Amino acid sequence: MVKLVLLGTSYAVPDEKHENTHMALVGGNGTVLIDCAANPVVRLQKAGLRLEALSDLILTHFHPDHLCGAPLLLMDLWLLGRQTPLRMHGLDHCLDRMENLMTMFDWEQWPAFFPTAFQRVPERENALVLDNPDFTITASPVQHLIPTFGLRVESKSTGKVLAYSCDTEPCDAVKRMATGADLLIHDAAGAGIGHSSAAQAGCIARDAGVKTLYLIHYKTGQHDPGPLVQEARRNFQGKVVLAEDLMEIEI
Repeated sequence: MVKLVLLGTSYAVPDEKHENTHMALVGGNGTVLIDCAANPVVRLQKAGLRLEALSDLILTHFHPDHLCGAPLLLMDLWLLGRQTPLRMHGLDHCLDRMENLMTMFDWEQWPAFFPTAFQRVPERENALVLDNPDFTITASPVQHLIPTFGLRVESKSTGKVLAYSCDTEPCDAVKRMATGADLLIHDAAGAGIGHSSAAQAGCIARDAGVKTLYLIHYKTGQHDPGPLVQEARRNFQGKVVLAEDLMEIEI
């Protein structure tokens, strides 16, 4: 069985009930962390996920709310005695900066630091990110403020498909990536440069022919996300769900 655990669902400014958007894809052969916000070790443990099962980290883009926890994750895993390699996947734009960030922390001087491998994802549609016995993950560039990709996950046990828009304006690349998907997790931070409204997410879900739409990366705190579901339903007749922290989705 493959499941997706939503570790956080908020846009860039979280609140006490919502962490920044990031998630974990869990299979029988390991756990893949998609983005890395806040305190990842605490969040993974709160979700009941084993740290030793973490095999890969996918970084969708180099914005603080999506990877501010990555240096802390690496340090904490090292302090906890990790010896197995960790693979980090991302675009050149992101991984170049991630390497520079870790150089600032002198990670090459950390004694007995576990192996890390930077896997660079080509900036093109349907680029392979990883393929294991549980699922295949591909990436496609989307329309954000900096180079960013969304993801398509195909479960090998069920044949189900999940698509994740990441942060993006409405764009044809997401429609193609999500075509025929069982579920689409789409940015709903609001219409504007680099982001989408719930209504626009509904249009993408409709045009892509998905079955279920999950709204994520929405405004929290003093903003009431409740109306977002109805907003999306005006354009999409399928099932619409407001993503919540620690929600689990089987695929």
